Amino acid sequence: MGIIILLGVLALFIIIWVINGFQIVQQSETMVIERLGKYSRTLSSGINIILPIIDKPRSIDWRFVKERPVRTHEMDGVERREVVVVSKKVVKIDLRETVYDFPRQNVITKDNVITEINALLYFQVVNPVKAIYEIANLPDAIEKLTQTTLRNVIGEMDLDQTLTSRDTINSKLRAVLDDACHKWGVKVNRVELQDINPPRDIRDAMEKQMRAERDRRQKILEAEGTKAKLILEAEGRKVAEINQAEGEKQAQILKAEGQAQARLKVAQAEAAAVEVISTAVKDTIPDTVNYLVAIRYVDTFKEMVSGQDNKVIYLPYEATGILSSIGGIKELLSNNRLNTE
Repeated sequence: MGIIILLGVLALFIIIWVINGFQIVQQSETMVIERLGKYSRTLSSGINIILPIIDKPRSIDWRFVKERPVRTHEMDGVERREVVVVSKKVVKIDLRETVYDFPRQNVITKDNVITEINALLYFQVVNPVKAIYEIANLPDAIEKLTQTTLRNVIGEMDLDQTLTSRDTINSKLRAVLDDACHKWGVKVNRVELQDINPPRDIRDAMEKQMRAERDRRQKILEAEGTKAKLILEAEGRKVAEINQAEGEKQAQILKAEGQAQARLKVAQAEAAAVEVISTAVKDTIPDTVNYLVAIRYVDTFKEMVSGQDNKVIYLPYEATGILSSIGGIKELLSNNRLNTE
């Protein structure tokens, strides 16, 4: 009976030994094994065999984000949940990129403004041995280092630079944290600032400043628009006046040229008429000029008496001489006709 019990205990011990001797490591995870308290090896993903009691996985502090329900009033009828951060020791180290959402903290800018900032940190364990043996509490150390580095970076900037230079802040934080965490076997991929919340009175002042700046820009744009409008209208009037003056100039030039050509044609016609008349009467009327003048006076008298309202005609003093000339011409023409007969 005692032998059976001994064999049963031995069999149970072997079963427990075998079960504990097999360690299954998932993909993107690893385990650090110590043999008799000294680092032995790092397990890769898959099935690994260790010696129980002699070999033991080394634990590491890790941080997890969980959601839990929040107690509310029974009459509310809405289930609320809150996000909490839980820290515990684990034997399997996650080699994937991890996101740490640090709690909000107050930092002081260069111009002595207290600002509340919330940051996100993306990091990855690249050397599990250093992550265990080079630092006691890796998540807490990364959090404290991020907070102090963030205070130093923000302290070198004023509030306006802090609000407009997030990329610069992220780059500086990542460079400092990556350099400091390298000896812990951790690579910091990026740092992101979620929120930057200045005090309420500062936000109100910034909002007023923003509205005043927008009003100023609006007035400037309106003034520039009015200026451009007046300039365009003045240029339009100038071009219109120039075109009108140019048109009037061309019209006067053409009119003058037309009058000159008309006078030239009239003069040429009169010259031709004088030449014809002179040729026709040169044998009978010696003074051709007096003849033409008399003819012109006769035509003028016709125009003067052609109107309906013309009742009284005043003849110039010299007209009597012309009339006598006309009478002389008539007499000459009569004598010429008699001689011809």
